[in-house]
Amino acid sequence: MLTKSLTLTSDNITYDLEDSVTPTMKQTARSNLRDHLSSLSKPSSIGELAVRINAVSTPHALGDLTALAAEPNVDAIVIPKVNSASDLSFVTDVVRHVAPQRCSSDPTARPPKLIALIESAKAVMDLRSICTSSPYLNGLIFAAEDFALDLSLTRTPNLTEFLYARSAIATAARALDLPSTIDLVCTSYKGPEGLRRLEEECQNGKEMGFNGKQCIHPSQVELVQRMFAPAEKEVEWSVRVVIADEKASTAGRGAWTLEGKMIDAPVVGKAQAVVARAEKCGFDVASMREKWKDQEPE
Repeated sequence: MLTKSLTLTSDNITYDLEDSVTPTMKQTARSNLRDHLSSLSKPSSIGELAVRINAVSTPHALGDLTALAAEPNVDAIVIPKVNSASDLSFVTDVVRHVAPQRCSSDPTARPPKLIALIESAKAVMDLRSICTSSPYLNGLIFAAEDFALDLSLTRTPNLTEFLYARSAIATAARALDLPSTIDLVCTSYKGPEGLRRLEEECQNGKEMGFNGKQCIHPSQVELVQRMFAPAEKEVEWSVRVVIADEKASTAGRGAWTLEGKMIDAPVVGKAQAVVARAEKCGFDVASMREKWKDQEPE
């Protein structure tokens, strides 16, 4: 299963040490995952590899972090049941202690990203302090099932019972400059009805401000990527910006215009990110580059 995961094309593959592992198997699962991560070469089709550790409130979290935080192939650490800023402060302190070489002031160092699972009413009410509790925090994930359990909610197809929490999470992430905002899992994935439900949830989540969605089955990945992919016009504009910037850089021009719009480093950076994401989402970027190969900076 661990090896098979590397055949997917995905922004993120998260290996779970929490709910999918029984208490008696925690140490074995942790060791097996460490061996897997230390021996692999990450395929270009995978954006990042993450580990979902056990909750800070359990006796397993420290062992998970000690064993895996220093692994170079661990791009991100997913922390479940984050109820307060102190949970992320604890993880940050441990990561700095067990992997100082990854958290140094050296600009080439690559500290692991932290991604917080928001699963409770307490967490939703404390989002501002959670979002500002760690310099490594990169995003939020809404965990609907545990949130429903916490509030004694019944999940319905239209998801209206989660409206406040989802809106609060997406808004807090945007307001506090977290780049990743991941929506709830769609529990339906089999047959036409499951795919229809998944598509509806993706569209709804995107409209609320989420920029990604959790997948629990490989059959969900393609549809989720397509739904959250950049629009074709956005990709084409970004390709034009990248091509023109390459020519501007050759000519020694730091700022220029395209169709009357000022293009500077931040705009170019965003365009490059869009193009990179488009390639992962299956856009024929090579054909677009060929179409606009004569694009010049104005």
